[in-house]
Amino acid sequence: MDLIKTAKETFYTEAQALERAAARLDKNFLDAIDLIMRTKGKLIITGVGKSGLVGAKMAATFASTGTSSFFLHPTEALHGDLGMISKGDTLLAISSSGESEELTKILPHIKRFEIPLIGLTGNPKSSLAYYSDVFLDISVEKEACPLNVAPTASTTLTMAIGDALAVALMEKRGFKHEDFASFHPGGTLGKKLFIKIKDLMRTEALPIIQDDTILKEAIITMSEGKLGTVLIVDKEGKFCALLSDGDLRRALMQESFSLDHLAIDYATRNPKSYHDTQLLASQALEIIENERIQLLPITNKSGKIIGVLHIHDLINAGIKSK
Repeated sequence: MDLIKTAKETFYTEAQALERAAARLDKNFLDAIDLIMRTKGKLIITGVGKSGLVGAKMAATFASTGTSSFFLHPTEALHGDLGMISKGDTLLAISSSGESEELTKILPHIKRFEIPLIGLTGNPKSSLAYYSDVFLDISVEKEACPLNVAPTASTTLTMAIGDALAVALMEKRGFKHEDFASFHPGGTLGKKLFIKIKDLMRTEALPIIQDDTILKEAIITMSEGKLGTVLIVDKEGKFCALLSDGDLRRALMQESFSLDHLAIDYATRNPKSYHDTQLLASQALEIIENERIQLLPITNKSGKIIGVLHIHDLINAGIKSK
């Protein structure tokens, strides 16, 4: 028994079903897009069994890509949930045979309410096709199942048609990254497009010293600050230098090193800083990576320190620069 061969044949069978469906796409697909675009309410997806599972996934995809949508099981619709459908909605019903009993029972009621119906079925002479305002063909020559019984190629095709509708609607609406992120604020893209410096920067107990502070005292402040860095300000309170633990290690190699010297003597003067707290955190991470630093001081327009952004805070928040 060659199971790898069986798996490959499954892929090939389902791929061929997709290719045939792509070749027969016609005006009906465009009519479905137009109907959904004109929907003032919600796009409601319904189906039974495997079709229902595919329909639930479709509804989730539509909802996350700008088309207000939810899944309604036909059995629940028959027992009261039909009231969830109202004028202005559009129904997309899925049934390979087009004769699923639970589904066909609600179709007359849908038409009575004058709800537009998009039917996905493999039988153009079925009840579902008859009641549909737009019919989309989901027929396949054969299932990938060796018994040609279990819905396999047909469910893959149905899922693909749902994806094709969602993607086409995205393009029709001019759906952008920002729109997608607004529906996924907790995802990587949402974090990249919405979280800003002000949301992550530290503003309390900052390790700030004056420019006349000796190194011995600066080291104590550095230890208490737990950032491996002290920020140095001039007599006007403006940020002017930064002493990192790396600067300190390099200073130890100097023959003239003394803990009684001024900390600023060993510090990096005029280091990189930023003042726009509205900058995206992902862009701030790019600055940090390009400058090869760990800490980005944030100042106001007068040059006074109002916070710091540490690379570890960005990473812990799941921020990515690319």
